[in-house]
Amino acid sequence: MNNLIRATARCLRSGTAVYMPRQADGRLWSASGRRFLCSDVQKDLGEIVKKDKVVVFMKGTRAQPMCGFSNAVVQILRMHGVDDYADYNVLEDQDLRQGVKDFSNWPTIPQVYFNGEFVGGCDILLQMHQNGDLVEELKKLGIHSALLSAEKESK
Repeated sequence: MNNLIRATARCLRSGTAVYMPRQADGRLWSASGRRFLCSDVQKDLGEIVKKDKVVVFMKGTRAQPMCGFSNAVVQILRMHGVDDYADYNVLEDQDLRQGVKDFSNWPTIPQVYFNGEFVGGCDILLQMHQNGDLVEELKKLGIHSALLSAEKESK
């Protein structure tokens, strides 16, 4: 899956019509027909963000965030009890990092998607958390916020 994301991101960044992925040593992959058409790149990333209810492109991983903003997104999701989400480390591949920015037309990382729809970054998620909108959006995804359970227990 990461190879698909990297190839898609490279294709987006290069602006070429056809991208042929290369191995680490620069050689082209075997003639197995591995090609990514740039006209389909947005479709490929669109499928990736729709694969899971919640998708986060971040610096690092949920287990080890590598920036404060990515960490804040992980902590907000954790507070709401959202454990089942896909996280993609953009630090593993600069082309992925730029490709995601181009795909969403959003200049910063982390980026959060709900059901394939771009939600925003850390600041948007934090605002949604603070004003209660995140609970409602999670409910639309069929995810019960752990904060609601904690609130009921405290009463």
